[in-house]
Amino acid sequence: MAVREKIIAYVEKQSPVYRQIALDIHARPEVSNYEFYACDRLSQQLREEGFQVTVDVAGHRTGFAGVYRAEKPGPVLVFLAEYDALAGLGHGCGHNLFGPTSLLAAAALRQVLDHVGGEIRVYGTPGEEGGENGSAKGSFVREGYLQDVDAALCVHPGDRHEASSRNLACLPIDIAFRGKPAHAAAAPETGINALDALILTYNGINALRQHVTGDVRIHGIITHGGDAPNIVPEYAAGKFYLRAATVPRLEALYQRVERIVEGAALMTGAKSHMQPYQNRIDNMVPTASFDAVYGQELALLGETMHLPEEGCGIGSSDVGNVSQVVLTIQPTICITDGPTPWHTEQSKAAAKSEKGLASIALGAKALALTALDLIENPALLAKIKAEHAEAVKQQ
Repeated sequence: MAVREKIIAYVEKQSPVYRQIALDIHARPEVSNYEFYACDRLSQQLREEGFQVTVDVAGHRTGFAGVYRAEKPGPVLVFLAEYDALAGLGHGCGHNLFGPTSLLAAAALRQVLDHVGGEIRVYGTPGEEGGENGSAKGSFVREGYLQDVDAALCVHPGDRHEASSRNLACLPIDIAFRGKPAHAAAAPETGINALDALILTYNGINALRQHVTGDVRIHGIITHGGDAPNIVPEYAAGKFYLRAATVPRLEALYQRVERIVEGAALMTGAKSHMQPYQNRIDNMVPTASFDAVYGQELALLGETMHLPEEGCGIGSSDVGNVSQVVLTIQPTICITDGPTPWHTEQSKAAAKSEKGLASIALGAKALALTALDLIENPALLAKIKAEHAEAVKQQ
């Protein structure tokens, strides 16, 4: 059997296993740093597929790394796996499909790797949606898991087949103030109101929005505003997302918000505290020629990939951290019958629908065959890597 046909046949044979894994993960949604069931189920399946697997990696207890290395030399290719859910909603972003798709792609490619050469890795990266110890791909980059990698591949559920697109860099931050409690009626003059400082900060950020570029997004909530109406609030806190098209713009935005926080502290006398509460999410650096290889494989499977609209998307993903250092694709794969709002009950239903489950085999075939193209054509890989390096410089 030819190499390509062997990959496709293996995907079709194993597809029922991975569909069931996707349904089981969908039924047990877990948020960042608590994806114990998903991590165990996926890592155990990877072991059964012949990979050496380590759990609790890169500082993430629900992260894993699976490796299969052929004796014949070749490129190091990584399939990225996500499996976290949204707090309060569940799998409204389809990550129950994401992880199984990447695993099946890696498992299918493994069937021919001893013949074609190279090394396959699967990185299980927790908390793409953020949260406790969230955005794990930033940790994988920081801890050196991508240093010797030639390319990274994954596909994200969506409402159409679309090439990898630009998105926004994002920094989730905690802002808190400490003041001095006092009886709000009997002795308010002796207190320092931490809530006033936080509200001044909130309003200062609202004023800042008029004077930023169109790519900038800032949004936040107050998580603690005091304990009782008759006590001057001693402590107040909020969580904010800062977003911008590139990391340098994001860093500049952080400094401007930091000055607002410092000003609110000066005005009220409260002590301020501002810091990131998880990894920074870097902007995605797409490489059109890499997506084109994926698009060609998708076409051979009977599907059409669309190009994204010009400009940045409005969301953020820690796949951007990987794309800053390694050639990366994250196209979307259609799991719905039309445009669908994400992070909703509709997208949650799509993630366990027949069309959603069918996307696992389609995505696994397209990813595995794309990876095979890179292995079999070193000149193509070198050309795409050069394009990616230039794109990183020019962003």
